[in-house]
Amino acid sequence: MDKRVTGIGGIFFKTKNPEKTNEWYKNHLGLDTSNYGCSFDWQDENGKKCSTQWSPFKDDTKYFAPSEKEFMINYRVENLEELLKILKEEGVTIVGEMETYDYGKFGWILDPDGNKIELWEPVANPSL
Repeated sequence: MDKRVTGIGGIFFKTKNPEKTNEWYKNHLGLDTSNYGCSFDWQDENGKKCSTQWSPFKDDTKYFAPSEKEFMINYRVENLEELLKILKEEGVTIVGEMETYDYGKFGWILDPDGNKIELWEPVANPSL
């Protein structure tokens, strides 16, 4: 497997009040926020449409578990199923089972510091 991570898919962090945080970033930094944060659209080196998600989560979210950290980074990957097999063989801690949605496949791992990392294989033709 030549390529593993192809970009940053998202930056997620905990906050006491996601709505207030979204509003602050909208008012002061001009982010086009919604209930899910903000999507930044871009193109990769081949001209393929891509996006990176920025999202504040409620501070009591369990989505980052088992990590106790205040943030989680989502990396865009190619061939998630194969990558998860390789990572498991390399001794990386896999968290939960891979999940598939209409916008892509997701898997989770822990780095050596206990940070939960989300791996995302986007669908081939995302609607941005």
